[in-house]
Amino acid sequence: MKSLLLTGASGFVGSNLYDALHQDFEINGLDITKSGKIPVERVFGWDELDLLPEFDAIIHLAGKAHDTSDTTNEKEYFDVNLGLTKKIFNHFLDSTAAKFIFFSSVKAVADSVDEILTEYTVPNPKTAYGRSKLEAEQYILSKSLPAHKSVYILRPCMIHGPGNKGNLNLLYKVVKKGIPWPLGAFENRRSFASIGNVSNVVRRLVEEHVPSGIYQLGDDESLSTNELVTLIAESLDKKPSIWNLPKGLIVSLAEIGDLLHLPLNSERLKKLTESYVVSNKRIKDALAIDRLPISSVEGLKQTLKSFSG
Repeated sequence: MKSLLLTGASGFVGSNLYDALHQDFEINGLDITKSGKIPVERVFGWDELDLLPEFDAIIHLAGKAHDTSDTTNEKEYFDVNLGLTKKIFNHFLDSTAAKFIFFSSVKAVADSVDEILTEYTVPNPKTAYGRSKLEAEQYILSKSLPAHKSVYILRPCMIHGPGNKGNLNLLYKVVKKGIPWPLGAFENRRSFASIGNVSNVVRRLVEEHVPSGIYQLGDDESLSTNELVTLIAESLDKKPSIWNLPKGLIVSLAEIGDLLHLPLNSERLKKLTESYVVSNKRIKDALAIDRLPISSVEGLKQTLKSFSG
């Protein structure tokens, strides 16, 4: 049985990966807490790297998530996202582990996307979160890699699944309360990453021979916010309430919000209505598959079902 080390094991992605993989792999954790799903005797602190046993693969999840309220100190992003990556990657290079999987982010490349984001898009992140993730990638790529080792830099878009926290939960609560979605006139497309697809890719990277490289991670199909609102309503046995108010009116209201510091302003309107489509072609080519196992709609249905549990 292969052994894995998950950093940030108690977090949302780490907990779901443990659920998906622990029956087939021996999993240890590296974390600031022992309160996750991994047995406490197999969880180490960041000051205990010298006590770690050897592993077949290291999956580096630990990081400072993007704070959409912009209250996080910029230095904290670099201390965690860059600093911890340096620490664990240096350990990987000195260890017998053959594979290192780093969870970066599409935000390491771009905060907004005009067409479709690919691995060939020149990175130009604007936020401290995105820049710290990009610098972590660059640190990994700057090191000479022994011939017997492989490194995978994964750039997922928004990952969702059981235990999910963030904007999807907020939208779910809005629909659950019966509040109409007023931005139906804006037709956007966004990519998501179902945790089932994420777990499947990680499993295959650990088990199979896949070339080292940077790979974007997202479901096969993108969805509009209107489609997402409809899926949420259906999961609640509700009829979707989507208002197609004139775009000009909404834009004017947002501009008033800029002046009066209201919840709806131009920046928030942009975030709610912009498109962000991510190509997953490169990872599918590397895995020699045409489709990931879970469709966007099915993955979201599974996540939304977990919200009601």
